[in-house]
Amino acid sequence: MTSDAVTAVDLRRATVGDAAAVADVWLRSFAAALPTVVRPRTDDEVRAYIQDVVVPLRETWVADAGGAGVVGLMVLDGQLLSQLYLDPDWRGRGLGDRFVALAKERSPRGLTLWTFQVNAPAHRFYERHGFVAVERTDGSGNEEREPDVRYEWRP
Repeated sequence: MTSDAVTAVDLRRATVGDAAAVADVWLRSFAAALPTVVRPRTDDEVRAYIQDVVVPLRETWVADAGGAGVVGLMVLDGQLLSQLYLDPDWRGRGLGDRFVALAKERSPRGLTLWTFQVNAPAHRFYERHGFVAVERTDGSGNEEREPDVRYEWRP
């Protein structure tokens, strides 16, 4: 894939019609990036949550690759970057960089996010974008019960 192909990917607000594709990307990405993390929700529950809550009620963005469809998603909740997932075949191609740039544009005073401690690639990615780890937990505060890290970015 050329860099022009990635540049041609449109970042846009998700519509209700995107919910199934968003859920598919989320499920594939989670399985590939976090194989040791036990999900507390079934695939059907994830699909319903994305359809009924995430897409209609959150600031949800998608990476739309035209004929390839939705290949990434980002969810913002004020200064919280609550989700950023890419289809495994589209990782390492600059889409995550574009999503983070968009998040910083949408929240210029700063951002915070959580990622699991086992997700070393995410740590490197966010640190490369100026995020700093400010808190580590034992996971008792998340539904996966997985130790996590809170990152912050301040301009």
